[in-house]
Amino acid sequence: MNIDTIKNGYVIDHLKAGKAMEVYKLLNLETLDCQVAIITNAKSNKMGKKDIIKIDKVIHIDLDKLGFIDPNVTVNIVKNDKIEEKRKLSLPKKIINVATCKNPRCITSIEKDLDQIFILTDEEKKIYRCKYCEASLKD
Repeated sequence: MNIDTIKNGYVIDHLKAGKAMEVYKLLNLETLDCQVAIITNAKSNKMGKKDIIKIDKVIHIDLDKLGFIDPNVTVNIVKNDKIEEKRKLSLPKKIINVATCKNPRCITSIEKDLDQIFILTDEEKKIYRCKYCEASLKD
């Protein structure tokens, strides 16, 4: 299999196997007018299998969204055919408009223009709670 290198853009690496399409949709990569390569189930010494996404364009990437989906992701920033920077992600302290509150009594169910804001309350268990009603995303 041959996947071209990218000149300027990003390589989202070390995604858990099966997460690439979720990232693709969440970052709205289908709207780009450049090459986007999705590699699934690539061999990995550390993870066994992993997914990789290559984006052949410099765009804004919401690192909080990526960190929420998989905090072990690495984002490689490529400039002039070389990796210029590697960013390791972690769980974001707050996420905005990444998930929706499931509580039917939450203000966000009534006020549709309100941002869906969740705060990380338990980093070890990866639990986020709604800023408005404190409902858990894990519930």
